[in-house]
Amino acid sequence: MTTETGRRSGVGESVLRPDGTLKVTGEFAYSSDLWLEGMLWGATLRSPHPSAWIRSVDVGPALAVPGVFAVLTHEDVPGDKFYGYEHRDQPVLAVDQVRYQGEPVALVAADHPETARRAAAAIVVEYEPREAVVDPRRAAFDPSCPPVHPEGNVVRHQPIRVGGTFAAEIVVTGEYEVGMQDQAFLGPESGLAVPAEDGGVDLYVATQGLHIDQGQVAPCLGLPPDRVRLTLAGVGGAFGGREDLSMQVHVSMLALRTGRPVKMVYGREESFFGHVHRHPARMRYEHGADRDGRLVYVTAEIVLDGGAYRSSTPAVVGNAASLGVGPYEVPNVRVDAYGVYTNNPPCGAMRGFGAVQACYAYESQMDRLAEACGLSPVEIRVRNAVSQGSRMVTGQVIDSPAPLAAMLRELEAMPLPARGGSGDLRTLPGGVAQTTHGEGVRRGVGYGVGIKNICFSEGFDDYSTARVRVELIGGEPHVLVHTAAAEVGQGLVTVQAQIARTELGIETVTVAPADTRVGSSGPSSASRQSYVTGGAVKTACEAVRARLDAMRAADPGLTLPELLARSGPVEETREFHHRPTSPLDPVTGQGDSHTQLALCVHRAVVDVDVELGLVKVVELAAVQDVGRVLNPLALEGQIHGGTAQGLGLALMEEIQVRDGRVLNPSFTDYLIPTILDMPPMRLSILENADPHAPYGLRGAGEPPTLSSTPAITAAVRAATGRELTRVPVRPEDIALSPAGA
Repeated sequence: MTTETGRRSGVGESVLRPDGTLKVTGEFAYSSDLWLEGMLWGATLRSPHPSAWIRSVDVGPALAVPGVFAVLTHEDVPGDKFYGYEHRDQPVLAVDQVRYQGEPVALVAADHPETARRAAAAIVVEYEPREAVVDPRRAAFDPSCPPVHPEGNVVRHQPIRVGGTFAAEIVVTGEYEVGMQDQAFLGPESGLAVPAEDGGVDLYVATQGLHIDQGQVAPCLGLPPDRVRLTLAGVGGAFGGREDLSMQVHVSMLALRTGRPVKMVYGREESFFGHVHRHPARMRYEHGADRDGRLVYVTAEIVLDGGAYRSSTPAVVGNAASLGVGPYEVPNVRVDAYGVYTNNPPCGAMRGFGAVQACYAYESQMDRLAEACGLSPVEIRVRNAVSQGSRMVTGQVIDSPAPLAAMLRELEAMPLPARGGSGDLRTLPGGVAQTTHGEGVRRGVGYGVGIKNICFSEGFDDYSTARVRVELIGGEPHVLVHTAAAEVGQGLVTVQAQIARTELGIETVTVAPADTRVGSSGPSSASRQSYVTGGAVKTACEAVRARLDAMRAADPGLTLPELLARSGPVEETREFHHRPTSPLDPVTGQGDSHTQLALCVHRAVVDVDVELGLVKVVELAAVQDVGRVLNPLALEGQIHGGTAQGLGLALMEEIQVRDGRVLNPSFTDYLIPTILDMPPMRLSILENADPHAPYGLRGAGEPPTLSSTPAITAAVRAATGRELTRVPVRPEDIALSPAGA
C-alpha cells in the first residue's frame, strides 16, 4: 500500500514515484522475493522439439526423487485444458503434441527449487518429431504446408481497400524484415499460490492484467472466478510480455494438489521460452507519388509470424493493417496484413503492437521516395502529413489535433550535435575497445515518424473501475484509491494519487494494492491506463466530491474533518468507458477502429565505422504530442524508455530462431541497450489537448518505440549508403569492402 503525504502535488507536476528510491536501492519487493513459511517450489518440464507427437510420459522417476510432493501432466488439469488471451487454443500442459520448443509438458512441486528442477529433468517423455512449419510466408500462402492447427495457418487476414488508381510518375518498391524482439524485462516470471480454506486459491503474481488472468485461470482450475483471487506482486518490467499467462495456472494447480503454498520463479533462459515475443514480420511495399512527392498510392503485404498459438495476433494484425501506411494522406491504398501460425516461439503483445513493424517499412519507403523525388526526408513527410480533419486509410477522421508537419519542422530546426574530436574514445564506435581513433568513421542523420493507436480498438468495450474513499484517520482527511490497474513500472500509482489530490484537494492519499477485490481495470497495455484508469479515478473522485459538497451545503459551518466525523467514510465506485469504436470491415478495412491516435517523430545522429560495421548513436531528438502532461518527469522517462527499445530493435535485439529452435536464450547472447548505448536526448513535448480524453491527455508510452527504429536505421543508411532492409542491422550489413571504403 502506497501512501503519499506532504506538499500537495497534483496533475501536471513532477511528483516523485514512491517506489523509485526502493528500486534504486534494491529494497523493492518483486514477485520473485515472495516467501511463505512451508512453501514448496514449482518447476516445469518443457519440450525440446518445435513440433512433435507425444507418445508417452513416465512421471515415475520424478516421483521417486526425495522431496517431491507432486508431479502433474495434462491429465491432472482439474478444469478446461486450454486457455488463451483472445482464443482458447493453448494447452495448460501439452496433451498429445507440442507445437513449439519450450512448450510446458509436466510440472513438479518439491521442497527445494533444485530438487524440483532435478525431478522435472527425470521425467521420461517419448516424442515423435515431425516437420516444423517455420517459414511464415509458406504458412500463409503454400497450400501444401502442413497445418499447425486444424483450422489452418492463417489466423487473420485483414485487407485495406481505398480507391483504385495504382499508377504514378514516381514508384519505389521495397521488401523489409523485422526480427523477433524480446521484451527483455529484468524481473523473470514468478508468483506464489496459496490454497485457501474455501477450496480456492490466492495468487500473488507479476502480471499486466489481474482480471484478464483470472478469467483464464479460473476455468482451468474448475473454479468460479470469485475463488481465484489475484493480487499484483512487484513487477520487474513487462512491455507486453506479461499480458499472456505464463506460470499462473501451473503454480495454482500445484498449490491445490499439495495443499501447500507453492512458488515458481523462472530462470533467465526459461523466461525466453515462458512468454510471448514481438511478431517478426516480412513486408513488401510499393509507393507511388507525383513529381512533387505527393503520394498517389501505397500497396503493402505484411506477414506477421504469430508462432504456435494465437495470443493477441488478430489485434496485432488489425493494427498493422490500419496503421500500415503511417500518418500520411494517401488516396489509393491496397494493404493485406496476415497473421499466421508457425512452430516458431509464440508471439503476442509488445510495446508498439503491430505498428512498430509497419512503421519500419513505410518510413524506409518514405526515405526512398524522398530520394527519387529529389526532396529531403523531412520535406517528403511534411507534404504528405496528416492533420486534424484528415481521413485515415480506414476512413476514420482524425478529430483531435495532429500537428505532424509542425512537429517535423520543429525537429528539423533543432541544432545538430557537434562532430567528435575530443579524443574521448567513448564517443566513437567501438568505444574504449579502441577499434578506431576516427578513421573509417562516417556520420549520418535520419528521421522517423510513427503513429500509434491508444487504448483498445475494433469495437472492444474498454473500461476501468476505481473505488475512492475519503475518511478520517488520526483526525485528518485521508483518501484511499483502489483499482486493479497493474503498476508495471510506468508510474501509474503516482498518477492515481495526483488525480485524487487534484479532484479532492486532500493531501494524504493512499493507493491500495491492485487486486481482484475491485472491478476490472483491464491490462496495462495499449498506453491506456492513464486514459481509462485515470478517467475512472477522476470520475469516482468527482462522485465523492459531489457528496461532500452536498454535505457542506447541508451543514455550511462545519469543516471537512467535522463533516466526516459526523457522516463516516464517503466512498464511491465508478467505471470509465472510452468512446465506442467499430471493427474493421473484413473486406475493405473501413471503420472507426481506434479510440485515440498519437504521433511521435525522431531524428537520429549516428557515427558508423564502415570498416567494422560498428555504430555509435550520437544523439536522438524527439518531438511528441501528449495532449496534456500529467507528470513531466514520468513522461520524459516513458519517451526515453520507448526510444531505448526502438534503438535495441534497430541495432542489436533479436531472438535468433533456426528451424524453430531458439539459439540465444540469455542476456549474454540476446543484447539489449545499456546506459552506454543510449545517447543524450533532446525532447520537445507538445500539449494539444484531446477533447475526448480525461484532462485532454494522450497515451505516451508506445509512440517513441515506433519512430526511433526507422530514424536510427535511416541515419545508418545515410552514413553508409547501404540499403539496410532488415532490422536489427548487423555489422555485416554495414561493413564496406575495401574497394567501397
